[in-house]
Amino acid sequence: MHRHGYQGRKFHRKTDQRQALIKGLADSLVKYGSIETSLYKAKEIRPYVEKLITRAKKQDLHSRRLVISKLQTLESAHKLMDQIVPQLQSRTSGYLRIKKTKNRLGDNAPMARISFVDDIKLENNEIDQTPVVKESIKTESVKKVSKSIKTKKDKM
Repeated sequence: MHRHGYQGRKFHRKTDQRQALIKGLADSLVKYGSIETSLYKAKEIRPYVEKLITRAKKQDLHSRRLVISKLQTLESAHKLMDQIVPQLQSRTSGYLRIKKTKNRLGDNAPMARISFVDDIKLENNEIDQTPVVKESIKTESVKKVSKSIKTKKDKM
């Protein structure tokens, strides 16, 4: 079989799943400014997002609606149009950078960080992304039991 005319990677997924994967990765890239994913997924979403940015630079209603249809969330589409694109007006192309990082521990897949070339100042209106550690009821009861055991040992 010949290989002519085949474009893109399949990622062992059906068409709709593959399109959802690319849409989700593009959405995360716009939301967070940079993401770490496998090298091949990064290479696959780069032209997708660069075409979106080029389309968004027109700043008209039709472009906005097309960008909304190509990203998963409405907030990411508005963020791309209103915050990111004005900072990229000086560039004509080459908006993204792919930098190879380490290999993934589980399957040794090459990983890469994809980010915007210019240092884009993103205004996150979201909740702080730092994880909040909450102690469960079970751990609290274990601590109480362990304290009572320690005090009994001290009394003996």
